[in-house]
Amino acid sequence: MSKLRTIFRSFLEKHPIIGNSIVYGTLCVAAETSQQTLNKKVLEKPPQPLDKDIIGRYAIYGTAVAGPLLSVWYKYLDMKLSGNTMKIVVKKMFVDQFFFTPQLLVVFYVTMSFLERKPDLLEECKTKFVNTFSASCLFWIPAQAINFSVIPSLYRVTYVGSCSFAWINILCWFKRQDTSDKFQVVEPIKGDDGTMHVEHVKSE
Repeated sequence: MSKLRTIFRSFLEKHPIIGNSIVYGTLCVAAETSQQTLNKKVLEKPPQPLDKDIIGRYAIYGTAVAGPLLSVWYKYLDMKLSGNTMKIVVKKMFVDQFFFTPQLLVVFYVTMSFLERKPDLLEECKTKFVNTFSASCLFWIPAQAINFSVIPSLYRVTYVGSCSFAWINILCWFKRQDTSDKFQVVEPIKGDDGTMHVEHVKSE
């Protein structure tokens, strides 16, 4: 085990972007696979086959998009805000959560919409962004407090990737929420006899 850890560390030191991208992409695939296994193999009767196309899209997003972005971002953040004092940790948490994370969520939804060949790449992002970002604050602020205070810089993306196994499961859940139906609203309607009743109508 120690030999594998040494090899892994050496590879990350020599090829940080490639190594982190592979780790993050693998965890994305694992998270989506676990989601599908639960939904399709356990909860659905009869069991359904896994959707390999969706798993492939998460592999592309994690390996080719999010992995490189996170690797470059944390290297830059550690360079600009070096150290692990309480003041530095709070600054890093604030910048990461309220500057970088919103942009990464937009990249996630737009990338997935692009890979799904949706005509409007921003529609799903606009619908789900607020709820996803709110959930990310609850999840990532404590996780990043640990990241910036005790995790060595070399392992930041690996640590984030490990946390992301849980987080991507949450993202997958948000991604699965159906937004095709318009919300129903209740409107008062006055009948011919003068009495009032309510009617459900689709919002525009």
